[in-house]
Parts: sequence; structure tokens; C-alpha cells
Amino acid sequence: MADADENSMGGRVKRYAQVGTGIGGFAARLAGERFFGMKGDRNKNAEDLRALLGGLKGPLMKVAQILSTIPDALPAEYARELAQLQANAPHMGWPFVNRRMTTELGSDWQSKFTSFEREAARAASLGQVHRAVSKDGAALACKLQYPDMDSVVEADLRQLKLVFATYRQFAPAIDPTEIHAEITDRLKEELDYTNEARNLALYRIMLAAEADVHVPDVLPELSTKRLLTMTWIEGRSLTDILADEPNQDRRDRLGISLFKAWYVPFYSYGVIHGDPHLGNYTARSDDSINLMDFGAIRIFSPVFVRGVIDLYRALESGDEALAVSAYETWGFKGLKREVIDVLNRWAAFVYAPLMEDRARLIEETNASTYGREVAEKVHAELKRLGGVKPPREFVMVDRAAIGLGGVFLRLGAKVNWHRLFHDTIKNFDEKSLAKHQANALKKAGLAL
Repeated sequence: MADADENSMGGRVKRYAQVGTGIGGFAARLAGERFFGMKGDRNKNAEDLRALLGGLKGPLMKVAQILSTIPDALPAEYARELAQLQANAPHMGWPFVNRRMTTELGSDWQSKFTSFEREAARAASLGQVHRAVSKDGAALACKLQYPDMDSVVEADLRQLKLVFATYRQFAPAIDPTEIHAEITDRLKEELDYTNEARNLALYRIMLAAEADVHVPDVLPELSTKRLLTMTWIEGRSLTDILADEPNQDRRDRLGISLFKAWYVPFYSYGVIHGDPHLGNYTARSDDSINLMDFGAIRIFSPVFVRGVIDLYRALESGDEALAVSAYETWGFKGLKREVIDVLNRWAAFVYAPLMEDRARLIEETNASTYGREVAEKVHAELKRLGGVKPPREFVMVDRAAIGLGGVFLRLGAKVNWHRLFHDTIKNFDEKSLAKHQANALKKAGLAL
């Protein structure tokens, strides 16, 4: 079928108008409160921003999701509200669904299914999921991209660049240049569902030996660049489990399954799942988990993975030279001794659960503000020292570590993270990882 969605000037102008009107009005209200002494309700403002971004859909909503997982990126009220965007985005109606399915599979698209549910089962920033049944009776999940997303992405990324430039004026501790570049590349990849299908195939290869983690399968004959049809995997949402599961053993088992889903691919293949929120997992009755949504996948060089392990060993042994080597391996440049000391404080927080050979919570102090106090102090010190420019590879790793830590925290899992980590890296070898990575990417149809 012809591609109905183009990265058009008209589409971009329309998006600029949507974003400019909504965000501009919201920003003006906040500016009035800040500069003219007007009293505002931060909780109400946060609720309004969530509603605004949820209605806009697209990358701004995705960026809000990212920011909601990073300590100190937003005030607590905003982080709490924006986190809800991760699973509660507004749905698009049946007229849109019918038009999109016709574009992707032809006017007779309904004949390709035994049934197709009109109401979306899930909705998120770039698309929504409908349940269906195949002609041979298999339960399916059809992920359908929202209209004109190419234009939306282009417009939003330009808006985001302006936002980052403004942020840089008020908070010069972090240079967001590479953060913007990383978000740009990852968002553009997420628009291509054929790429996501290959990512999904990669995860099936990497996690084939892990009985505690399940990955859906793709139906290529019912998939396109903007429609991804997968097998439906049954499970209960982790959010529901958190609300009414008092059994600590079950929470711990789920925590172990989640750890494997994230870190077996990273330490064995150099691949990480970069969308850390509860909506991307469901749990089975045996406490294994289903992993979903494979748009935000990041592939790292074996050298980078070695740097992550080297930093752990540097913190464990107090080896400053090894810590510096690890940061340089990641791509940090021209680091002064004082900056290294500050970065080590953040690293010590992130790695803390791995340092103690005992069962423990991810965060045992100030759990309600996970990482916020540490981040505030680090941010202040970096600002005093002239700031730092995080390399783009660091963006997804840091987001993943903090995001997954937040999931573990909400789950209340009390696990010996030290032993889990050591069991995962015990056979680490840079050359072996390179070989395994190359083979897996080739089988999945992905390039290095």
C-alpha cells in the first residue's frame, strides 16, 4: 500500500500550532507564577500538564515519560503525574483505526482476522494496541501507529531542542546536546515498526534460555512499517499486582525475573531495553514475566559494556584510575579530578545495591524520593565546577538503571542484587560478547 503519512510541511505546521498553543499557554501561566509572584497549585499544574501531553501524544509525551524516571529532572509533583502517561494515554477511535488498517493491509483487512476488537486494549505515546484473533485461532496484539507521526516527531524534536536550550540557561550543570541527539535517534527508530519487529526477534534469541522471561512472536504477513502484529501473551499488569499483593516472596521472584529480562541481554549481548516502566511488563501465575514494547532498544559496543563492569570494580576496590578509564570508555572527555569525584557519588548511588552481599531493597533510605537527594547534590556540584557533557551512550544506560531501579522500588523486591549481578557477569569476556552480539544481530536481521 502507498504510504499515507509523509513528513510534510503541513503536518509539521499543524503540530507546531498544537504544541505552541498548549505548551505556550501552560508556560505562560508558570512564568506568571514565578516572575510576578502569583500563587499556583503545583499539583494542579502537574495534572494539567499530564492531560495536555496525553492529548498531544507523540514524542513530547515520550520525553515526559523519560523525564519522569530520572531523579531531579522534574519536581516530584510533575514526575508523579507524568509517570501516569506511561500506561494511560487517551485512545484513538474506530474511524482512525479503520483508516489506518485499510492503509496498512488493504480494504479487505478485516477478512485477514477472525476478529478484531474496536476498542484499544492499551494506548501510549506513539501508538495503541488492539486485541485480535488470527484465522487459525491465535490471540494477537496489533500495535497501530498514530497518524502523521513522522511530521509530529520532526516538529517535536525541534521544539525539544528549544526547550533544552532554555533549560541550559537556567541549569548549566548538564549540557543536553548529546541527550537530544540520543533521543532523536531512538525516537526515529521507534517510528519504524519493521525495525521493532527485528528488535523483538533479537530478544527472542537473547532470552531463549531464560524460562522466567517471555517475549511475543511477530506475524510478518500482518505487519508493516506502522502496524506490528504479535502474539498476545497473557499476564497481569504489575501495577495491579503492586496494589494488592502482600506476598513478599512473590514480589522478590518478580524482581529476579525483571533483573534477568534487563541484564542478561546487556551483559551477554550488549543490548538494553530502554523503556523502563511498569506498563511494559505483565506477570504470569508462575511469577515469570512478559516483556513487551521493543521500540526503544539500544545496542552498545563490548568495550562500553566492559566499562560498566570496570566502574563497579573501581568503586568496589577504590581504584580511581580504573574509574577514570571507565568514564572515558563511556565517552566522557576532559574530566577534572573534582568532576570525577562528583560522578563517583552518583555512580556509588546507582551501584549501591550491587555492593552488599545480602538481600536488600534497592533503596533503603528516602525510598519515596528515589535518588532525588543524591541527584540534587550532584547537580549542584557539577554546576559549581562548570558542568559536564554526558556522552549519548550514557543517556540510555543511566535512564535504564534509574528507571528499572524505580520499578524494583515500587515492587518492593528484597533480593540479593550482588549475587544476581555476579552470576550474570561471571562469564563476561569482551571477545565472546562481540561474537555473540554479531551472531544474534545477524539472525535478527539487524546491523551493527
